[in-house]
Amino acid sequence: MNGDIYNKAQVILDKKIEEKGLRKTQERYRILREIYNREDHFEIEELYNDIMAQKFNISKATVYNVVELLVEVGLVTKHQFGLKHASRYEKSFGRKQHSHLICINCNKVFEFCDPRIQNIQHTLEEFSGLEIKDHSLILYGQCNKSNCIKTNIY
Repeated sequence: MNGDIYNKAQVILDKKIEEKGLRKTQERYRILREIYNREDHFEIEELYNDIMAQKFNISKATVYNVVELLVEVGLVTKHQFGLKHASRYEKSFGRKQHSHLICINCNKVFEFCDPRIQNIQHTLEEFSGLEIKDHSLILYGQCNKSNCIKTNIY
């Protein structure tokens, strides 16, 4: 984990907690740390199970509520990859804009960054007169890996 990024994310969370009049609990900071230690796109159930495996006693409702707070603050991004899937999340503070490629068989998420997308965004801003604040590009494909689990999840 990049300690500097985590520390800055913690300052942002502290500010939001104070604004909302919430308590600064060890559970909130533990969840933030767990997320910022990850490099994947996770479901809340996975996050909860990983925290519980470390013998940290926490309720599933707390994990859901804290993750939603982190989404609201902009420290975590929520994704819905496909219609039949649970939401997935990823840390967002200190990360570069990227797009996603999803395997329709095993649901694996691949990230990619292509500067041409940024060029398209600039062209659209000029054409429309709108200042684009964010974008999302999700492509769906099929793994060519022999160990891809074919479950027809899409």
